[in-house]
Amino acid sequence: MQITGSSHGYVVGWGTLMLINANIAQCKNRSGLNWFFISLFIGPLATLLLAILDKPSTR
Repeated sequence: MQITGSSHGYVVGWGTLMLINANIAQCKNRSGLNWFFISLFIGPLATLLLAILDKPSTR
C-alpha cells in the first residue's frame, strides 16, 4: 500500500496524536498502551477524554 500526498500527512498526524495520548495517559497513571490503541479508533476524542478524566484514586 502506498500512501500518497495528503493521505501521508493524515497518517503521520494521527500517529503523532496516538503517541501524545499515550504519553498523557501515562502521566495520569493510566495505561499508555491501552490509550494508544483507543486513540487509533477515536483519536481527538481520546485526547478530550484524557483531559477531562482525573488521575485514578489510589486506595
